[in-house]
Amino acid sequence: MDPHSTEHSVKIFTTPICGYCMMAKRLLMSRGIKFEEVNASGQPELRSWLVSTTGQRTVPQIFIHGRSVGGYTELSALDKAGELIRLTQQGS
Repeated sequence: MDPHSTEHSVKIFTTPICGYCMMAKRLLMSRGIKFEEVNASGQPELRSWLVSTTGQRTVPQIFIHGRSVGGYTELSALDKAGELIRLTQQGS
């Protein structure tokens, strides 16, 4: 799995029944930020890769331009700091 391979600047790894995943997607959509969603449920190799890459076992795991930014809490903090739009537009 490669977080850099996406047509969008944002890639979000989720599971279907995850409240924080839904909140993260809602936040991105409310800002007009396109993202690629990857369902990580039932994919042990992908989950192992996420743990080794991010150090986290939870979802969502969000990457912006291939760099891990964390989960919903970190995404929301970026938004509140006014950094989310800037980060997603870099390299565009």
